[in-house]
Amino acid sequence: MSQIPANLIRSRMPELDTLRGIAISGVLFLHGFYWRYSDLQFTGLTGLFFRATASGWVGVNLFFVLSGFLITGILLDARNDDQYYRRFYVRRALRILPAYYGLLAVLAILREASLPYVGISLVYLANLTTLFGISNDYGPLWSLAVEEHYYLFWPMVVRRLNAVSVGALAVFICATVPFLRMAAFRLGTVEGLSTYTWLVGDGLATGSVVACLLRMHSTRRGATRLCAVIVAAATFALTLGVRWGITTRTRPLGAMFQYTVVNLFCAGLLLLFLLLGTSRWRGYVNFRAVRFLGYISYGLYLIHLLVFRLYDQLCGSLFPNLQPDGTRFRSMVLRFVIAATAATSLAYLSRRHFEERFLRLKDRFTPAFSRSVSSEPVRVVIPMASAARSNSE
Repeated sequence: MSQIPANLIRSRMPELDTLRGIAISGVLFLHGFYWRYSDLQFTGLTGLFFRATASGWVGVNLFFVLSGFLITGILLDARNDDQYYRRFYVRRALRILPAYYGLLAVLAILREASLPYVGISLVYLANLTTLFGISNDYGPLWSLAVEEHYYLFWPMVVRRLNAVSVGALAVFICATVPFLRMAAFRLGTVEGLSTYTWLVGDGLATGSVVACLLRMHSTRRGATRLCAVIVAAATFALTLGVRWGITTRTRPLGAMFQYTVVNLFCAGLLLLFLLLGTSRWRGYVNFRAVRFLGYISYGLYLIHLLVFRLYDQLCGSLFPNLQPDGTRFRSMVLRFVIAATAATSLAYLSRRHFEERFLRLKDRFTPAFSRSVSSEPVRVVIPMASAARSNSE
């Protein structure tokens, strides 16, 4: 394995917390505005802002690319470790499971999700509700299921192959999944087009490709060129495809390649942040407030949709005049500010006083990999992604 580009990959990459913060912010605005009130019509600047929040679903793809990048890097750097599997899975479990199962318990107690839905979510099958004939009661969990499926088989792949072969397999996944989406679209699949692992796994694979490429190029210039090529390719594909419907998944080209183009943009953004974060312009990709959102992004992703729901229920029974409609955009803003603030506060408390208790056990049970690229993966696996995507089509 050749030398890693100068300082691009470090034990701590704060600029990636900024990316996490951007991703979760997109999801928050999507669920706070367009996803809930897409049937309302606004004009002028208000309408422009409202329609812009519809693109918040891209945050899910950004989380996928980040997760694929970080996890593949961790696995590649530790592939010769004697406790490779034990350390990876124990550390992932301590990071992910406590908050996840805590949320499922709350959903069951508050009856915000059916027992069948909670049951399949316990084993990370929330993205397959359509196949099981179960209602999708809490959209965000589908994306967590996709990541867990990837984590189940990807460590075995990385353990047996070198970086070049891992990258080649990831490229193969990125090239194959769009054709699977096209086949599913032709067969009339609607829900699964946005949630089934085999139809959206190319986001994680895209991040894996970036992780491998950075370990096969030794210069910063090479990483810069790679970033430019990726962004240029995505821009060209989007510009060329607009006329034929690449911006909507209700048409063949969009169903096949929309996610591909978005994933490319996310990969280019990831590389850009790594390059800027290791240069004299690092201040432009290190914003304290946004990094804070990245720090709590996993818990915030899990809890925010529930908080929005509880706010709506409370207003519906006690303050019906605060319910937003086509003439009361201010009520919508008030809803977002109150619910988002409450969700952020709960996520922070969860991270500091609940999740951290388990994170401290990581080194006790399994010492960190000797060359881990990150102390924890991008686990903001946005718990509302399914809902986000179904409303972006």
